[in-house]
Amino acid sequence: MSKPNNSRYRLSAVRRSYADAVGGDQVEVETDDGKVFSFPHPLFTDDDTARQIDAAEGDEGKARALLGDQWDAFVKSGGDGNSLMLVYVAARAEMQDTLGKHRPTRK
Repeated sequence: MSKPNNSRYRLSAVRRSYADAVGGDQVEVETDDGKVFSFPHPLFTDDDTARQIDAAEGDEGKARALLGDQWDAFVKSGGDGNSLMLVYVAARAEMQDTLGKHRPTRK
């Protein structure tokens, strides 16, 4: 039953609303050879991955935590830790701009 003042949020609707606002729950990165790699959008990064990123040293360590099993293929395709972290920073900055303007769906 809904509440009279509409202060109830459906979790799945809120998550979907934010995913739509930031372009999805994954960030895709294409290397110069056309291969596509992905990592969780900063807004949707699970706690374990976030802890791994925070604990990692340097750009390469953080990038390895983000890409997991994709790391070796990413490097073979010409990617590097610093470039991936620039994408991560860009996604976070874009997210912060978007979240300031977004109002989630309730239902």
